[in-house]
Amino acid sequence: MSSRAAVILAAGQGTRMKSPLPKVLHRVGGRAMLDRAIDVAEALGCERVVVVAGVHSPAVAGFEGDVVVTNADCPLLSPDDLSPLFDLRAAGADLALLAFEAADPALYGRVLRAADGRVERIVEAREASPEQLKVTTCYAGMLAAPAGLLFDWLGRVRDDNAKREFYLTDIVGLAVGDGRAVQAAVAPETAVMGADSQAQLATAEAVFQRGRRAALMAAGVNMAAPDTVHLSWDTEIAGGVVVEPYVVFGAGVTVESGAVIRAFSHLEGCTVGPGALVGPYARLRPGADIGPEAHIGNFVEVKKVKVGAGAKANHLAYLGDGTVGAGANIGAGTIFCNYDGFDKFETHVGEGAFIGSNTALVAPVRVGKGAMTGSGSVITRDVADDALAIERTQQTEKPGWAARFRALKLSGRRK
Repeated sequence: MSSRAAVILAAGQGTRMKSPLPKVLHRVGGRAMLDRAIDVAEALGCERVVVVAGVHSPAVAGFEGDVVVTNADCPLLSPDDLSPLFDLRAAGADLALLAFEAADPALYGRVLRAADGRVERIVEAREASPEQLKVTTCYAGMLAAPAGLLFDWLGRVRDDNAKREFYLTDIVGLAVGDGRAVQAAVAPETAVMGADSQAQLATAEAVFQRGRRAALMAAGVNMAAPDTVHLSWDTEIAGGVVVEPYVVFGAGVTVESGAVIRAFSHLEGCTVGPGALVGPYARLRPGADIGPEAHIGNFVEVKKVKVGAGAKANHLAYLGDGTVGAGANIGAGTIFCNYDGFDKFETHVGEGAFIGSNTALVAPVRVGKGAMTGSGSVITRDVADDALAIERTQQTEKPGWAARFRALKLSGRRK
């Protein structure tokens, strides 16, 4: 196999996006389109990857292998879609093009082929005759050729067309005129679909989501309402996991077999162990590591905390920076007070510990193995193993005060 390079066209302004974010940095499946294009090039074995973000690209000067030219705004393109270009090169094609059969060719450039299948030219829709417009094989905007030939053809392209623009597609006619073999590989239309507007971006996202959901369900993931589950490009969910409706998976999530992710939960940058229960309405933030059979219940937020096997935080808690030991119980209303406005500090709850409801654990602090805290406590010092820590002021009672208060308020209203 000859050496390979990739040139990724990413200089478009993306004005139809109507966004301050560059078009190619918009995300599909939680990953920027440009990142995806770079991944595809690297997966194809391209030793040099050049992103064209302006009018000049000297980075491939002197390169002597095959160059693939692709687009940064095709978020569903895969290495399998582009690799046939290199197969055509290996079979003798001097210029290999990627085409697709368009359901609605509209303004796409048409690929015109001879009877033996060789490509004769690509004609832009605005330059095409009525007969040529009937052709449904369209150019996808991607090609591969030896570097020397490619840059020779590019140097000979002229702007003598209706829009006075330099068309990359003109190199096809130049190659044919030079007696070079030009062949086309055909990819699925969805694989080469672009995303030039927010509407097209949403369409690409929908296609991506359908594909990922189908693949996960085929691998044994249970989704009762798959259309309501949002996945990321790198979401890993093992067979045997149950995902209830309206769950969002951000980037960097791994869920192991037997876990249940209940409705309306949001996960990103986290790991969920086998048999764990998450949600409903739970939020797992980056660094959350939920152990086997652990429970993270409704309205519980976990960030950068390792939760041990069988531990439970069933409702209304914030766990941030630290650890929760195996079998520990975190009562409702518990807060890991991890931030002083400048720095983060850790809280460590030992195995089998019991944290009473409405406890504030002020980090840095450690609650020992088997220890307990009384409900409503503010724990600012370490608690020894098997000890009970209680921090409350003494309760006082004033007999009859409530009745006198109400009488006073009501008498004022009568006046």
